[in-house]
Amino acid sequence: QVRLVESGGGSVQAGDSLRLSCKASGRTSSNNAMGWFRQAPGKEREFVAGINWKGSNIQYRDSVKGRFTISRDSAGVYLEMSSLEPEDTAVYYCAVGRSSGGIGRDTVQYWGQGTLVTVSA
Repeated sequence: QVRLVESGGGSVQAGDSLRLSCKASGRTSSNNAMGWFRQAPGKEREFVAGINWKGSNIQYRDSVKGRFTISRDSAGVYLEMSSLEPEDTAVYYCAVGRSSGGIGRDTVQYWGQGTLVTVSA
């Protein structure tokens, strides 16, 4: 079992930056892909960014490319968010995938509890 704890969410203005952190504990997740997902009110949870176990393969959803940066180390996974937009408002979840190469909503093995990001215009 892997326990994931997110932090770093908050309320900001459009154009501001935030850094989300996700610390992993329990059974090691270092050989698994990790990622960030988000869920806005009334919408389905969606993929934001994913990183493979080595950190050599990174993917982003189109709407965050150039603004968000995912990274990882032995402690967990991180999401640097800049030029935030009101459309980025959501609960952000970190996740551990079932495999080492990539992660998608259907291949998540463990979820964190989420951290709320609110962006005001």
